[in-house]
Amino acid sequence: MILFLIQFIYCTNYSEYMRRARYIELANTLADSIQNGYLTPGSRLPTHRLFAEQHGVALATATRAYRELQRRGLIVGETGRGVFVRDQGVPLTLGVEQTTCDGLLDLVFNMPGDSADPEILRSGLKRLATAGDLEAMLRYQPHGGRPHERKIIATYLNQSLGTVSPERLLITSGGQHGLAITALSIFNPGDVIATDPLTYPGFKSVAALHGLNLIPIESINGVMSPDALEQQCQQHKLRAVYLMPTVHNPLGTVMDERTRLRLIDVADQHDLLIIEDSAYAFLEPEPPSSLIELAPDKTIHVGSFSKSIATGLRLGYLIAPTNYIDSLSHAIRATTWNAPALISALVTSWIEDGTLEISEQKRRLDGANRQRLCHKILKDTAIKSHRYGSFAWLDLSDGQRAEPIITQLTSQGIAVSSAIPFTVTDATPQALRLAFGGIPKNQLKNAFENVRDVLTSM
Repeated sequence: MILFLIQFIYCTNYSEYMRRARYIELANTLADSIQNGYLTPGSRLPTHRLFAEQHGVALATATRAYRELQRRGLIVGETGRGVFVRDQGVPLTLGVEQTTCDGLLDLVFNMPGDSADPEILRSGLKRLATAGDLEAMLRYQPHGGRPHERKIIATYLNQSLGTVSPERLLITSGGQHGLAITALSIFNPGDVIATDPLTYPGFKSVAALHGLNLIPIESINGVMSPDALEQQCQQHKLRAVYLMPTVHNPLGTVMDERTRLRLIDVADQHDLLIIEDSAYAFLEPEPPSSLIELAPDKTIHVGSFSKSIATGLRLGYLIAPTNYIDSLSHAIRATTWNAPALISALVTSWIEDGTLEISEQKRRLDGANRQRLCHKILKDTAIKSHRYGSFAWLDLSDGQRAEPIITQLTSQGIAVSSAIPFTVTDATPQALRLAFGGIPKNQLKNAFENVRDVLTSM
């Protein structure tokens, strides 16, 4: 009897080992073909069932092989279409410092998305393919964008920003491009710009590249203090103030209108230009009046469609006082000449048919669900976030340091950001920033639980 049990256990373990070895062997074979270029990016792979038949294995083994390849980031499945080889030249996500998180669940870079997005893109491209102005898209475009597309975007923004004149709106290759050309065309190296103590890393990059000096202004509950800005204006010759008043990144705060008006008063008194970044503003369904509406002659408003549609479709816009339009247009010419007409045509068609509005609603709903999960699992952590946002700021408890926590999470396959990329002050706060847009829900739950457990243990 004992001998029988030993043989049974041995055979069971051996069978399991063989099944495991077989799916790994199949995954390795396909991985070699992908990495050696025999299977090119975009190649459609056989269905799970057909793959199993071709290789004489069980359907479960084929499924495990495909899952292993997905885990390695080599293939991607699209709902209703099948499985395709992923383009290895475009990492699934990039960190704040443009480093890949190979083999890690990336909670560093925020990439909101929906499973229906590829089909929306496919339908949009099909519609463009039947349009009558394809030839025009192959030529140089006006630097600030085609007039009719500027009008479409301006009309859409009227509902959130007040009356927007198309003549004051320029189409850019994303919000980051808008920030870059603002710095390039308006400021000189050495100019001083006020920011929040925690601010968008992309603006820090622009400032560093152009030799601009950033001065942090004290904030109250995550909102810049007008009194503190006034004090800094008396001590430094400031040229501008950079703000994210509606859904701040990384804190998710929304500045009340009274504070906005007080900041505008300070800007008026000290002749400061206001740079208003609205990358996440669409998340706030009932925002206070925008700075561009309250102070149209002192504000450059920078926006984009990256977070509301797709990060890969690099399209944004600037709204600026009339006296800056020519210099900003020249900066577009010097950098990209014009935003790609194909992408601007796609986005404006989505504005006209309601796709953009639906996408924004989906992003808000998805963000709310993810926030609830985050707050439920990390309920004992000090969390700052917007109720519809797909990111959160975690202030660490006294005595906790971000670095060992990040190291521990990395060893568990999770990449998170410290406060360093966002910090303008000399002293970096001990905090973590989690970005979870587009992360599969089942993986996200496990990630939050791991973060909670590491925070508790350390």
